[in-house]
Amino acid sequence: MKTKKQQILNLAGWTWSWVATLALATFGPRFIWDDHQLLTILFVGLNFANGVAMIIANRSFFNSLDEMQRKIQLEALGITLGLAVIFGITYSLLDTTNLIANDAEIGFLVGIIGVTYMVSLLVIRKRYA
Repeated sequence: MKTKKQQILNLAGWTWSWVATLALATFGPRFIWDDHQLLTILFVGLNFANGVAMIIANRSFFNSLDEMQRKIQLEALGITLGLAVIFGITYSLLDTTNLIANDAEIGFLVGIIGVTYMVSLLVIRKRYA
């Protein structure tokens, strides 16, 4: 059985690996391999596989937590999911009805998700401390 520190490092490793493969799949066709379709397909597939491995590492991490830590994580994830759905649909609606000048970009929603999760995690941890 892995220690908590090992679980966190494993999750961090897979998360950064996923981010790296996402960057390669996104920017590689334009800046590295000149829109070579086979390489792009390979890196998109590699990114997907890294994403699956990251989910498995995340599950393993959550299974290593005690009941209180799981409760804190679950509350933070619930808030994040709810806000992501509401914000994402509203943001998309603003785009489709042309109430905003720019196109709705998924990267902005991902940023909102990350910030929401971190803030809600900090607030909930403080509440239970």
